[in-house]
Amino acid sequence: MFALNQQLSEEQRLSKAVVAISRHDTYRGLTGVMQIGTKTISDDIPTACTNGRDEIYGRAFVASLTDAELRFVVLHECYHKMYRHLTTWKHLWDDYGDVVNSACDYNINGKLVDENKDDNFATMPRDADGNQIGLYDEKYREGDGWMDTPTILDDLTDGKKKKPPEPPTGEGDGPIGDGEGDGRGTGDEPTGDGRGRGEGNGWDEHDWEGANSLSDEEVKDLEKELKIAIRQGHMMAAKSGTTANRSLNELMKPQVDWREVLREFVRTVCKGGDHSTWKRPNRRYIGADIYMPSTISEKVDELVVAIDTSGSISDRAVAMFLSEVQSICMTVKPDKVRILYWGHRVVGDEVYATTELDTLVKSTKVRGGGGTDVNCVTAYMEEHKISPQATVVLTDGHLFGDWGKWDCPVLWCILDNENDVPDVGKRVVIKSSSFR
Repeated sequence: MFALNQQLSEEQRLSKAVVAISRHDTYRGLTGVMQIGTKTISDDIPTACTNGRDEIYGRAFVASLTDAELRFVVLHECYHKMYRHLTTWKHLWDDYGDVVNSACDYNINGKLVDENKDDNFATMPRDADGNQIGLYDEKYREGDGWMDTPTILDDLTDGKKKKPPEPPTGEGDGPIGDGEGDGRGTGDEPTGDGRGRGEGNGWDEHDWEGANSLSDEEVKDLEKELKIAIRQGHMMAAKSGTTANRSLNELMKPQVDWREVLREFVRTVCKGGDHSTWKRPNRRYIGADIYMPSTISEKVDELVVAIDTSGSISDRAVAMFLSEVQSICMTVKPDKVRILYWGHRVVGDEVYATTELDTLVKSTKVRGGGGTDVNCVTAYMEEHKISPQATVVLTDGHLFGDWGKWDCPVLWCILDNENDVPDVGKRVVIKSSSFR
């Protein structure tokens, strides 16, 4: 009897929370994800921490939480892993610093609060005075879901790129739903009761450097493990007839390979009108005394690639996108490729001939521009009498105006935004996670 009444250690409470989550109808499908990596208790961590694979929980912090609050914290770290935040959004952290932590947390906490509003199985931690610890704001609700991380980040930074690593402080721990605070504090400091007050930056730490220290092989293995765990968890939940986890459903949506869509678009609208002629025999077969016709190619005149540099599109994403464009054009071989950098106006215009395509990625100079009005691109093309065979636009899709009027086929490559759908041309959504 004495053993049954003994107070559980922090390690035992953490294990108990994981078991309870695995048995809950909403989260049963997350069992495989929670088993990935290690979970440890540390005296050196003020709150909680993950590198996208392993999790560390502060002893004093765990001791200060109720069971429901601890389950919320464990689920919070699990969602960071499941959504691969620390690899997917590493390029944003490089550009904006710690404010990206807040954007990730607002997205996760909104989902968790919604999922637990009926039974309070997992509740957001509160400090000794009853104030909520962590970031939650109803303004980031979008329809029956929540804005994605880049959209929230855009709001937190007012659309300004290259924010300093330490965002300005601000109270962000008001009661749920009051919308108080801008979520830009430094956070993660422990108070006297061992809790991380998270002055606007949440209560957990995001170990970006730890995530970056994972080898390429470790990252690939982690991705593979997560994909398998998510797929199996989704199947298990469906077979058991338990409540489907909405986040798992999101991750199970079929993903279109944007590279294939881009390649097919360029090939379809920009392929040359090749035809054969017997007037110029194919030299390859003459040596074998075989006469075959050679091919004459009517090459594509011009392909325009218009890149939005006003929002959350990193230089790395631009470089990798242009690398794919370069590879395609080395096959299609247009007479020239024109790169237009734009925001509220066109701020860069670069032209590459067929013979210069192999230097495109190394030679280009990415130029930033404020605002996001794609009409500046069509106006610029009209003013300078640019009439391409097709245009490819890379943007985050958060435009100030409409989608513009185009005189040529246009493919919209929209980064991390499934909600905005152009009313002209074709669209493919690109996930930042593909830029690795």
